[in-house]
Amino acid sequence: MSNPKRLFLLDAFALIFRGYYAFIKNPRINSKGMDTSAIFGFMNSLIDVIKREKPDHLAVCFDKGGSITRKDLFEDYKANRLETPEAIKIAVPYIQKILEAMQIPVIEKAGFEADDIIGTLAKQAEKEGFQTFMVTPDKDFAQLVSENIFMYRPARMGNGIEIWGIPEVQARFEVERPEQVIDYLGMMGDAVDNIPGLPGVGDKTAKKFLKEYGSMEALLENTHELKGKMKERVEANKELGLLSKELAKIILDVPVTFHEDSYKLSDPNFEEVQPIFDELEFRRMQENIHRIFNTSQEIAAPPENKTNGPSITPQANNGQMDLFAPAGAGSISEEEDALKKSLKNTAHAYQCVDSPVAFSLLLEKLLKQQSVCFDTETTSLDALQAELVGIAFSWENNKGYYLPFPADQIEAQKIIEQIRPFFEAETILKIGHNLKYDLKVLSNYNLKVKGPIYDTLIAHYLINPDRRHGMDILASSYLNYEPQPITDLIGKKGKNQGNMRDVSLKDQTQYAVEDADITWQLKHYFDKELDAAENQALFNTVELPLVSVLTSMEQEGINLNVPFLNDFAATIEKESDLLQKGIFEQAGEEFNLASPKQLGIVLFEKLKLVEKPKKTKTGQYSTAEDVLSALAKEHAVVSDILNWRSIQKLLSTYVVALPNEINPKTGRIHTVYNQAVAATGRLSSNAPNLQNIPIRTERGKEVRKAFIPRDENHVLVAADYSQIELRIIAALSKDPSMISAFQNNEDIHAATAAKVFGVPINEVTSEQRSNAKTVNFGIIYGVSAFGLSQQTNLTRSESKELIETYYANYPELKAYMSSQVDFARENGYVTTVLGRRRYLKDILSQNAIVRGAAERNAINAPIQGSAADIIKIAMIKIHKRLEEGNWNSKMLLQVHDELVFDVPKTEVESLSALIKEEMEHAFKLDVPLTVDIGVGDNWLQAH
Repeated sequence: MSNPKRLFLLDAFALIFRGYYAFIKNPRINSKGMDTSAIFGFMNSLIDVIKREKPDHLAVCFDKGGSITRKDLFEDYKANRLETPEAIKIAVPYIQKILEAMQIPVIEKAGFEADDIIGTLAKQAEKEGFQTFMVTPDKDFAQLVSENIFMYRPARMGNGIEIWGIPEVQARFEVERPEQVIDYLGMMGDAVDNIPGLPGVGDKTAKKFLKEYGSMEALLENTHELKGKMKERVEANKELGLLSKELAKIILDVPVTFHEDSYKLSDPNFEEVQPIFDELEFRRMQENIHRIFNTSQEIAAPPENKTNGPSITPQANNGQMDLFAPAGAGSISEEEDALKKSLKNTAHAYQCVDSPVAFSLLLEKLLKQQSVCFDTETTSLDALQAELVGIAFSWENNKGYYLPFPADQIEAQKIIEQIRPFFEAETILKIGHNLKYDLKVLSNYNLKVKGPIYDTLIAHYLINPDRRHGMDILASSYLNYEPQPITDLIGKKGKNQGNMRDVSLKDQTQYAVEDADITWQLKHYFDKELDAAENQALFNTVELPLVSVLTSMEQEGINLNVPFLNDFAATIEKESDLLQKGIFEQAGEEFNLASPKQLGIVLFEKLKLVEKPKKTKTGQYSTAEDVLSALAKEHAVVSDILNWRSIQKLLSTYVVALPNEINPKTGRIHTVYNQAVAATGRLSSNAPNLQNIPIRTERGKEVRKAFIPRDENHVLVAADYSQIELRIIAALSKDPSMISAFQNNEDIHAATAAKVFGVPINEVTSEQRSNAKTVNFGIIYGVSAFGLSQQTNLTRSESKELIETYYANYPELKAYMSSQVDFARENGYVTTVLGRRRYLKDILSQNAIVRGAAERNAINAPIQGSAADIIKIAMIKIHKRLEEGNWNSKMLLQVHDELVFDVPKTEVESLSALIKEEMEHAFKLDVPLTVDIGVGDNWLQAH
């Protein structure tokens, strides 16, 4: 029998969105500044299908105006869809022009979705003896699969295409017939399309119902067999269930007709294709299309598919992008790389302002601008000790000015006084990259920048939090521009590296203004990207105001009790020596405790603690923390070794190191807060890191005693959110039991123990409460039965039972967690309460371990990120009130959910009330936020 004719129907918008988000972390920007990611991604998919499958017939189906039928049924259908990104709106007309030039039919019908058009055409083609392949990543199409209709899911995560025939759909959805997918979707609902579904029914429950009842209607006829809250919810929402099923059903009678001749794949009109590709700068793609359509059409018959489905060419990556993190996404071709712009090949006008007349003209121009990018050149990376070498300004592409500063600080201050009106102008937007550094440098000259600011580093962090945000990388990615490396001017890092004062004025000008020019240009790209990610509000109302808050905190610094640390060092060094002596006695010999190799030999060859010790890749015995921790309970020597290690780490990282971090000018410690490092939105701290000082161990706590107020007339005040992450997950999941516990100010861990162990709350034992506490916090991080057993005295089976009981008692929480994972799978990201996105490129990974980590992040990131958002709001509000009220109190530190203040004793009571008010009302949730406040002569006492 001859091979059947094959029709490929492409779901246009699904593939366009897929293409756009595949490049979201490294967008393709052409030389005109146009984001071509969506066009490029869609064309990649189209060309891959043509090249791989050599289809007989092909068409591309578009939505046009949405589904009137579904809107009539349910007004809120797709009501929560985000606005289409600007780059996609621009992309659609280009794609349709390309398809027209390639002589590929574009099918759209007003009032109908592409799903319905594809479904109608697929069923018509099936009757005419065609095998139809629906090219889409959208799982909803599974309901249409039959003996001759297949889902063709484009390659993702480097694992090639997927073909879903009847067996694949049966396995994926655990149904007998593909049509039951409609019931599955109706029961579960769809957050993306705003299909409500049956409350409390997720993936597993929907599959269970279908196995037992076979359809939505049969389930609703037999609700008497259900139990408890599930019975109540299903019975109360029967109409909603039937409506959801109708909304999920793909319409099969759209007024379109399949004409075999019209859909036949033919050669493109290359004369029409070329100018479009030239405009888009798709050089390699243009060559690729020529190559595909000019090669012989005689190919070997494809091998039989291993399933019962159609014959398809073997799966292969062929460099195709995957869904959320494409291989080589946004990379530059060799030809394009040769055209990369730089100072050498780009026309630019960078002027040095080296005379009083020129300076006067510059100032006059600056004050007339609405927005200006500036960049400081200095003598040091330590902003608080850096001296100005010059400031560059730019407010027009490829143009800018450089104002040099003398080494004489009195003369430099005179220049500052002249330029002060610009920096203090309330109406001029000041743009920069990592502005916090520049603000601190200028503050060394008693200059506080006023008016609105725009930081491109933070803007890009919100757009692509997992990617690096260095200006050189961004220039290359967005502008196809290679900036001059600083090492060209001052040499490589090391003791012989110079600074900008050693560089000629000409070279300073070119380097500095180039930075300002690039930053100016990047700003205009990022505005569009922030709009596309719906993060402008987060950027403008939280992240940018926080720059000034962190600047003040870093400048203020915190006082350190060095004599205390010296005494503490001596104490724990003695303890370390005693431990080391005891370890040598137990081992029967002396050896280098800090040497993993020597330690491994002693533990596993001489003492033979285990039969088959774990080894590293180099063949050495592993003495890693997790390996030794597993042995510590049974072997005293291992427990002593871990103790010795913790003392050594405490000494080297904090006790001995912290005094070396004191700023010689201020006599205080000045940590630097990183606003654009943690993908969750949390701040991090370095030079030194004050967020990782141990608090769970007695020795670690002692280090906090070293942080003290400025003098005897001040105290430290610490304010800490109580169980904020649990409160957030209660509010986001809308679980009534958790919400009620928090609203009634109950002990949440005791309340949880009472539910999961089935006892009255006043009879909960301390062990039950402890286990419930571990589960409560563990759930946020996706704790497993094994993980819970490691943290408690429960066995693995007891842990498994406890987790299952927990979810049974908090069904809304479980449903919320499932919905978060589903949303991430469909969209590639999750969001916080303020809309901060966390992209999860591994959410569809074929590797179960990698995918599992992404799924846990899908649950945890909105919780941890929302907590970060909330404390940032609180910091901004508190800082504003401290400034406006002329308080003498200062905000010094932020450690995740905790804020630390240096407070005059006369302000303690009133400031504590202010802090509590602002922190507890920073953001409104369905549960109250509560704050614990402590006061002390050191940080430990206050905490």
